[in-house]
Amino acid sequence: MQDPAAPVDSPTRSGPAPAELGERVRQFVGSVIVPAERVLDAGGPAAAEALAEIHARARAEGLWALPLPAGLGGGGLSFAAYARLAEAEGASDHGPAALGSAPLLDVTMLSRHATGPVRDAYLGPLVAGSLRTCYAMTEPDACGTEPWLSSTTATRTPDGAWRVSGRKWFVSGAAGADLVTVLARTGGAPGDRHGLSLFLVPTDTPGFRVVRELPVLGATGQYEIEFDGVEVPADHLVGPEGGALTVAGERLAMGRTLRCLRWLGQAQRAFDLMCERAVTRRGSRGPLADHQLVQQHVFDALLALRTTRPLVHEAVALIAAGQDARTEVGLAKVAAARMLQQVADAAIQVFGAAGLGPDTPLPALFRGGRVARILDGPDELHVTSVARRVLRDHAEGAATRG
Repeated sequence: MQDPAAPVDSPTRSGPAPAELGERVRQFVGSVIVPAERVLDAGGPAAAEALAEIHARARAEGLWALPLPAGLGGGGLSFAAYARLAEAEGASDHGPAALGSAPLLDVTMLSRHATGPVRDAYLGPLVAGSLRTCYAMTEPDACGTEPWLSSTTATRTPDGAWRVSGRKWFVSGAAGADLVTVLARTGGAPGDRHGLSLFLVPTDTPGFRVVRELPVLGATGQYEIEFDGVEVPADHLVGPEGGALTVAGERLAMGRTLRCLRWLGQAQRAFDLMCERAVTRRGSRGPLADHQLVQQHVFDALLALRTTRPLVHEAVALIAAGQDARTEVGLAKVAAARMLQQVADAAIQVFGAAGLGPDTPLPALFRGGRVARILDGPDELHVTSVARRVLRDHAEGAATRG
């Protein structure tokens, strides 16, 4: 049976075994992407040039866009198969973009829900890496966990197009995006769970602008954007009118799980750095690895990694099978976010002052762990929603497997 989470027309890939492919991805990230992180972090022309070189090398090595449709130039891996590689790819924040898998959510969403003209115009360039996208749902006065409070509006024009007006913020990568998917109200009033729709907006359309960058704990990449009467063609409606929450929910389940996989990769990176430091750093009392409290950090970090990984892959399996994964995704998201912060914190503690400075990726990994507890819904949202669902099922006589 075809993987329901795979992009449309994405045949099963034939080629290297998953373990071999995963090892190649891991080596590519470690030897090619990680050494370029400082240049990529800085942005500008040098970063663009470095990224173009990495793209070319990834294509040459058969590692480009592995989870995207083979018919469009991707690797054709199903979501379940790609999940086994996503951890290695995500060890660097730049991994998905550098290896061409970053548009997976958009390609999947457009493949399933966009009109024919939109698919024809944009899917090929997205897979090729010549177009970049972003996703805009959260607003300054309407948090992403309650999108039905959105006040961004889309109204019909006399010729049948749509005119979008409003502001969104904490939009990843908006400054360099060519397309933005925006959630807007096409009916009802803020608070109404119906009447919300999704639109694909080219960012060169008059009325669109990036208002400001929003540094997150000192890191760049998040933006506030504005739609000032932006006119959107009728065929750029994504999914049915009023169907935004269904499409967005489908996207969020996969997106949250992908983030969990990448957080696992980043935590593994911090863990490896911690272990290397412990066995190579010597003090007056010998190697750090001989200290019981350092051993405690190593044990607790390993336990966090080993207990979180199965939760994440349980969510992957359910999504790939087209089953309800809300409970499993919620558990995985909270566990993975906490785990990344815990492991990065332990690694910093073992490094000491060196772990606070610019010579290791640990400050960025720790910051990522803290941000992870809010991204894609704060921990509190997932804790309450999972608990309520479990308790409701028990009240109805459907016990949840613990």
